Amino acid sequence: MLRGRALLLLCLLSACAPLPSGPARDIAWLPSPNFDQRRPNFVILHQTSNDNVDQALATLTDPARRVSAHYLIGRDGAVIQLVDEGARAWHAGESWWGGSTDLNSASIGIELDNTGDEPFAENQIEALLGLLAQLRLRHRIPQANYLGHGDIAPARKVDPSPLFPWHRLASQGFGLWCEKPEAAAPAGFDAMLGLQALGYDITLPAAARAAFRRHFTGSDGDAELAPEEQTLLHCLLQKKLLRESAVG
Repeated sequence: MLRGRALLLLCLLSACAPLPSGPARDIAWLPSPNFDQRRPNFVILHQTSNDNVDQALATLTDPARRVSAHYLIGRDGAVIQLVDEGARAWHAGESWWGGSTDLNSASIGIELDNTGDEPFAENQIEALLGLLAQLRLRHRIPQANYLGHGDIAPARKVDPSPLFPWHRLASQGFGLWCEKPEAAAPAGFDAMLGLQALGYDITLPAAARAAFRRHFTGSDGDAELAPEEQTLLHCLLQKKLLRESAVG
């Protein structure tokens, strides 16, 4: 009886893989050429909230902290790679974007050394743009899929801060942007459904609205979206649809 329970527990702990019913057999390895390397489909940007890059490195390389990123960019523009791009870094945590719930498995994480209360250094942004250009070439990441930690985890995270120059990234093809929306949102436009269509988790509506504002207006606040903000959201949805149609 005890042996049977032990076997059942072993099955549960091994994702219920079936126990072998016959004698063990060697597994033949015959490699097939018909496969692709798995590649990331998102880039997620973070800020370290540290005073200097050494503090950030200590956190990102500490086994006890269980947090990492693929890249860390210092204020001086120095780029440090911490995890291979083909590996799964631990930077996104519990996350959601457009129905995807495991952004760690589908993204490259980039940490920017910044306290969250200061402008992002010019050398740092130049280095980031150079790195993003390389990642785009290597992985064909769609334009709409350059996001912040606060976008994919709005209830937990607020980075990068409203000081981050998303418009500058978008001008080079890294993210969506609407400088001056041409047409107002149509009558009856549902802002919450619009945020969800853009990608946001709207389980906590106020958090989703605040995340949208940080990214696309450079401001804070979780109140209902004003008419001009709804117009901006509608414009972004149209751009996203155009980008997806072009790829399709």
